[in-house]
Amino acid sequence: MKPWVPLGRAPIPGSPDALELWQRGEEFSIRISGYVSELMNSRQHSSEEALADYAVPLVVERPHPHVLVGGLGMGFTLAAALRGVGQNGLVTVAELVPEVVEWNRGALGEVAAHPLRDPRTRVHVGDVAALLRASRQQFDAVLLDVDNGPEGMTHTGNDWLYAPKGLAAIRAALRPGGVLAVWSVEAVPRFTAALERAGYAVDVRRARAREARGGWHTIWVAQIPVIRPPIESR
Repeated sequence: MKPWVPLGRAPIPGSPDALELWQRGEEFSIRISGYVSELMNSRQHSSEEALADYAVPLVVERPHPHVLVGGLGMGFTLAAALRGVGQNGLVTVAELVPEVVEWNRGALGEVAAHPLRDPRTRVHVGDVAALLRASRQQFDAVLLDVDNGPEGMTHTGNDWLYAPKGLAAIRAALRPGGVLAVWSVEAVPRFTAALERAGYAVDVRRARAREARGGWHTIWVAQIPVIRPPIESR
């Protein structure tokens, strides 16, 4: 078997850890320094695609749907969002680590068919939480895959995203009837309850890590209920 070859290392803003990019043949791996397990692998991406596949169809019929992807990773969620959003759609991807964007513009981009080259893609290099705080009814869907679940792992500031203030800010950044989808390596019932308390209608779904096999991951699909005015009686 071919050995793993290091391709790059990038500091994580606000964290003592770093991201590392490795390659073995046609396989790529992104890891966090000091952790034994991988953060992501190019052979396991079905659930990352499902994050978009579950959420984007709920908003694709809108005239010009705008989707925000939090976390570029290896580009699989971005690529799936682009496939689903239609020719009149737009996908903004927010990535905290600038080197991850550069890796996706280089050799790593091949694994997801170079979604950064799509003219419907917009790249925001920076904290997705800051972008959400500054946005008001800007997005039809927000897809979050910035941690291994609803808690900050790579960036402790991400904890805010899953707390009541963060969920309220995301709701404010969404257009009426918009959708929030969150990826997690495992089910977290307390986060389901937090979404419901924040006023979302929640559907907890599962997806395989690899197509038709591999472990199961959890995806929350949380939609803002559309409140229709009462019909006036004559």
